[in-house]
Amino acid sequence: MPATRNRTGFGLIEVLVAVLVFSLGLIGLAGLMVMSTQANHGAFIRTQATFLAQNMADRMRANPVGLWADAYDDTYPVTGTALACSEASPCTPAQVAVRDKQQWSTMLKQLLPDDDNLKTTSIECTSDDATALASIPSFSAKRAPYDGTCTMKITWTERSLSIGEAAAPQTFAWVFQP
Repeated sequence: MPATRNRTGFGLIEVLVAVLVFSLGLIGLAGLMVMSTQANHGAFIRTQATFLAQNMADRMRANPVGLWADAYDDTYPVTGTALACSEASPCTPAQVAVRDKQQWSTMLKQLLPDDDNLKTTSIECTSDDATALASIPSFSAKRAPYDGTCTMKITWTERSLSIGEAAAPQTFAWVFQP
């Protein structure tokens, strides 16, 4: 009887196939991690936009006279020098609105991606009763809150999920009554 050899272990071909299958799995996992990170960053930016919108709405609610005078209607970010108000020389409602717009513009630049689309951020308020609002002289007037709505639009561009693909601008639009 001739001697037969027992083959045990893996041959070179089986090892190469196993390495190939394992490598394809790792490449797939790496792609999923990249997409997950980009989606997470997009969610973070949208959260920042929501925070910024609520911040400015609160500033507008705190300055109803400036709001009634349309002092917040503008395209952002705005430029200018910081106002110096003190206890001896307090700010007027219009100056408070200017300060609020400057501070909000700084926050827009810091918290959202810095690109040209950010310049399309805007706030526009319309009153339902303009004649009644014109007769309000000061904060001491006993009147219901602002009788109108404001539209706030914040636009930015996120990074694209695909290499070489241009990302579409994202817009946060909010219609609210301050």
